[in-house]
Amino acid sequence: MGQRRNLALINTRTPDKRQPEQEASSETPGSRRRLRACHECDWLVRLPPLHHGQSADCPRCGHTLSTRHYRPAERSLALAIASLLALVMAISLPFVSFQISGIGNRIALTETATTLIGMHQPLVATGVVLTTIVLPMIYLLSVIWLQAGLLRRTLLPASRGIARALSHLHPWMMADVFIIGALVSLIKVAGLAEVSLGLAFWAFCCFALLLLLTTQSLDADWMWFSLAGEPAAPEGTVTGARASPQGLTGCPTCGLINRLNAAGSGRCRRCNERLHDRLPHSLQRTWALLLAATVLYLPANIYPIMITTSFGDTEPSTIIGGVITLWQHGSYPIAGIIFIASVVVPVSKLIAMAWLCLQVPRSGDLHGVARTRLYRVTEFVGRWSMVDVFVVAILVALIRADNLMSIAPGAAALAFGAVVVLTMLAAMAFDPRLIWDPPLPRSGRPNDAPPPYSDHKDVAHDR
Repeated sequence: MGQRRNLALINTRTPDKRQPEQEASSETPGSRRRLRACHECDWLVRLPPLHHGQSADCPRCGHTLSTRHYRPAERSLALAIASLLALVMAISLPFVSFQISGIGNRIALTETATTLIGMHQPLVATGVVLTTIVLPMIYLLSVIWLQAGLLRRTLLPASRGIARALSHLHPWMMADVFIIGALVSLIKVAGLAEVSLGLAFWAFCCFALLLLLTTQSLDADWMWFSLAGEPAAPEGTVTGARASPQGLTGCPTCGLINRLNAAGSGRCRRCNERLHDRLPHSLQRTWALLLAATVLYLPANIYPIMITTSFGDTEPSTIIGGVITLWQHGSYPIAGIIFIASVVVPVSKLIAMAWLCLQVPRSGDLHGVARTRLYRVTEFVGRWSMVDVFVVAILVALIRADNLMSIAPGAAALAFGAVVVLTMLAAMAFDPRLIWDPPLPRSGRPNDAPPPYSDHKDVAHDR
């Protein structure tokens, strides 16, 4: 396991808003490099020298700021090529087949989406194919393009724009979630028919694992330094203090410290990412997305998510109804997985995000760590609710035996997929730095915020 460097040992002062934030860094250009502002708590620190296998964590909230890998370009390139080859095999070969009473069906991976289109569910089909095939393929090709240029020491065209896109693609790749959905589907079918796994199934399992390793192998800190160097932080930058009162922010894409304009916005000098002191209208956008997700969660549970036809009898099944049926048939693990992914996770995420929004006006350092951890958990688990949508996609494509047995998607499939997407967007719209901001006084600004239209000149010298 990799070692972690504790930045609290380097920044000797602990976060305490009652003490003046001083001790500015030296004004030499070299001392103004390797500075980072934590994206989750806004604490400004200096990164220590890192060796491969080591990580640097924020001393305030524990967020990982940088991770160093051994031979990062070669490592990422090799994993991306292997993952892409596994994906091509998964698309080209038979995925899974079933047989019952002499009647069967065999499908390819892409049929999980094309069958949904034929059943008038184009939006669900688009979500399935994007999250499992298209976006991962774009991601892998982007990694190969970037790392090949870095190894040649000659950047290929559009390298910076492609590097920016990688961080935005990452949350929407769900190959690992699709594998869980496939296993749940096959276990459900195994009790009714004979199931055979094709080579594409095992290739996709390898692809999901290799894709995960590829995303973890990317050393963003090293990559951006290799792509564009590292300009020095603005003069007067104070480490061991919050970035916002200094008129500074860290780029969420490349990590570079930038000075914001009077309106609290700007562009990153290194990657050109749009920057904000805090995400604009973060709470309003989060509340709107949560409300929309809550409204759609009702039809997602009232209407059937899939309709099963067996020996001429048609039986609609809701999410809760499917869980109860599985439980009654003794499939306790599968019933538990569906219940957690489709009921516990969405409801918990709605409640947790709403609670965090309500706590922002009473935020501060006292409960900041616990609330930040809650935010991380809700952001991580939200995508796993897609398991039920993938189960429907696989079963609809696989179980096609005329009146003997067939499965069609229900109206709830689209509603539930929209709930998953909206809750993910709500987590992205929420700015976790608000958790650490001092409570708002009557003026509407944090107690230690600079006055409006301040030029934010040298903070340390002003003090």
